[in-house]
Amino acid sequence: MADEENATRAPESDAQEVSGIPGDTRPDQGAASMGEHCTTDRPTPAGQTPTGEMTKFNDIDVYITKPADYPSSPSKLLLLLTGGTGVHSANNQLQADRYAEEGFLVVMPDQFAGNPAPTTTTASGPAEAHPSIIEQVKLGVANVAKAFTIDMWLARHTPEKVLPLLHSVITSVKEEFADAVANGGGIYAVGYCFGAKYVLLLASDLHKDVAAGQRAPEAQAEEGMVKQGPQIKCGVIAHGTQISAEDMAGAEVPMCVVAVEDDPLFPDHIRNEGLEAMKARKLDYEFRVYDGVPHGFAVLGDYADGGIVEKQGEAFEQMLAWLKEH
Repeated sequence: MADEENATRAPESDAQEVSGIPGDTRPDQGAASMGEHCTTDRPTPAGQTPTGEMTKFNDIDVYITKPADYPSSPSKLLLLLTGGTGVHSANNQLQADRYAEEGFLVVMPDQFAGNPAPTTTTASGPAEAHPSIIEQVKLGVANVAKAFTIDMWLARHTPEKVLPLLHSVITSVKEEFADAVANGGGIYAVGYCFGAKYVLLLASDLHKDVAAGQRAPEAQAEEGMVKQGPQIKCGVIAHGTQISAEDMAGAEVPMCVVAVEDDPLFPDHIRNEGLEAMKARKLDYEFRVYDGVPHGFAVLGDYADGGIVEKQGEAFEQMLAWLKEH
């Protein structure tokens, strides 16, 4: 396991703005719900165009991208779960293409059923270095409005809604790409931001009523309720949001965790408690905490800061190596 790195404030810390309402606290999540990077794409790298295609599995939009030599050469099946920007984001599609270039057949489902997160971009120009009191009040009101909008959106995309959708796609994938699933000995999964929580849930031995969306994961199970076992073989998560220590503790497959130091959306105490639970259960896992980067840095997209771009590449290589090793 990699050692944690010493953290410094990210040069583009404005990108780490959170959408939590001031003073609002949530169990295990501090004051944050989602941030700019969960809901707004960075500029798409110049000259790059997605090479995969959109299709539908059980009326669910899915982006599929394949290695150039598939099916002539064997491939492994990778389920990619995005942040709030969703399946139609060019950056997310290009991210999926990068895994396909490395030999994975990638399935990226629309886990939001056609309703990606509302953008949190509101600024029309550069921020004032020392805004006036009136401007500060306006900014505060705008942030509360953004928080309310995001929280309303999150209320429509809970595990009870998302898990049945993902299980439906997985059922179709096992039929459509049985060769790739068999070649990898199961389904691999990677999740960014919002999608990270669901990689952990798919890696857990969930009760069947939870998987079917009939009960929240944290709700009390009825005695004798049947479990269904993990749906993936191996998982990777990057700067997750809305993750609890229990989500991490429930994982039963090899897991790689990419995190950001002092990330209010994935607090250190939640991450450390979850990692301790993994260690106690002797789960095969690794983690790295990246410093000097904003939440969401691992998602493909351009930054003016070359240091962030470099660490974005490092994170991809770390995540890719984990998938290939397992």
